[in-house]
Amino acid sequence: MAITDYAKHDGLGLAKLVHKKEVKPVELVDAAIERIERHNPALNAVIWTMYERARDMAKKKLPDGPFKGVPFLLKDIMGHMEGVPNRDGTRLSPDMPSPITSELVHRYLAAGLIPLGKTNVPEFGLVPTTESKLYGPARNPWNVGHSTGGSSGGSGAAVASGMVPMAHANDGGGSIRIPASACGLVGLKPTRARNPMGPLVGDVMSGLAAEHIVCRTVRDCAAMLDVTAGPGLGDPYFAPEGPKSWLAASRKEPGKLRIAVATTRLDGTPFHPEVTAGTLAAAKLCRQLGHRVEEASPNVAQEQMIGAFMTLWTGGLAMQVDMLSAMTGAKPGPRTLEGLTLGLYEAGKSVTASQYLAAVLQIQTLARAVAAWHHRYDIWITPVLASPPIPLGTIDFSERDPMKGFGPIIDYVPFTALQNATGQPAIGLPLHMTADGLPVGIQFVGRLGAEALLLQLARTIEKAAPWKHRHPSVWN
Repeated sequence: MAITDYAKHDGLGLAKLVHKKEVKPVELVDAAIERIERHNPALNAVIWTMYERARDMAKKKLPDGPFKGVPFLLKDIMGHMEGVPNRDGTRLSPDMPSPITSELVHRYLAAGLIPLGKTNVPEFGLVPTTESKLYGPARNPWNVGHSTGGSSGGSGAAVASGMVPMAHANDGGGSIRIPASACGLVGLKPTRARNPMGPLVGDVMSGLAAEHIVCRTVRDCAAMLDVTAGPGLGDPYFAPEGPKSWLAASRKEPGKLRIAVATTRLDGTPFHPEVTAGTLAAAKLCRQLGHRVEEASPNVAQEQMIGAFMTLWTGGLAMQVDMLSAMTGAKPGPRTLEGLTLGLYEAGKSVTASQYLAAVLQIQTLARAVAAWHHRYDIWITPVLASPPIPLGTIDFSERDPMKGFGPIIDYVPFTALQNATGQPAIGLPLHMTADGLPVGIQFVGRLGAEALLLQLARTIEKAAPWKHRHPSVWN
């Protein structure tokens, strides 16, 4: 039986159909493949496929998990699955099958998910748009001339267009929340170390990066935490203990919350008018839901935070490039790295051990200051991006001066890196559309370990201001 309303269902919805024997897993896989083949020429969201392996998995006995039989996509960064290439979007990395499956992907498989392939990323996931020389640009299903965001941009485009109900994503400076905003999706960056990163790494860039998904519903976002949350063997640290079930916890009422809202960037400069409108509308909605909302933001010295963040960012990139070069024999240079990546690599090579550790100390001091501020506020509302999704080609990837290359990026992404630095959870929700039909995501930031509260608030917002009826021009 072919499933004609495949894209109408979220992940849990498709799994319910499998559980009730109304559809077979292989029929879901075929429905996903048909949509990938139909939409990918326009979107370039999926850059490697494993259709026959997926069909074989679907025909065999699957684990009886909450997402049994549901098609899924893995990101080309950290999405390690044995026999599947993982190139980090860079020409420096050879097209070779991975020898291992990561702990996170083991948990996906144990939940019954069926991976169909890998999604497009920018080189090393460094920027908030998905446009690499290796793969070419991912295109936004709402307007193919615009960015999908990054670095999980391929995942964002795949989910937004209905190829799959959800896809793997990770976030080192906003890379879950940014594509969720650009593509009109739900995107949660969990608390630091909530999900495992082993066995290849303990953390990334001293804890800046986190793993999760992009999806279309809050309940899928919560249910996936039930699948993946918890430390892996030998992890260097782990997040505060969560509820027995994140999905069950998300169904509870959040109570009356104290909410702060940012109406400008941290340096006082304004957002794009559409972003301001979306942010104010989200604040108004929270007031209507009975919460106390006022304008406020933590006192963050933005230049100091950015300086420390970039020290970790460039130092971490240099480590990745050097390790990859040592393993493959490929040399970093203009033939193997994009100009901006090469400039960031060279900046990272100049970072001393003492400078790196000083930056870690600065980040930890900042985290304590922001945590103290959150004693006054349960939630902080900000936009995810300072403007609607940028046109493709806006960022100059040939620019080797990191300050010149990253200047427009910092203006475009004014808030998300802060939560990577502090380790706090933050969820982006698709609450606004521009007059010309582009999504604008609004971010809700919680205290360390408070994903349950974020999910509870998100569920009530989803119910009060639903988005499931909105679809891009490239859909289903």
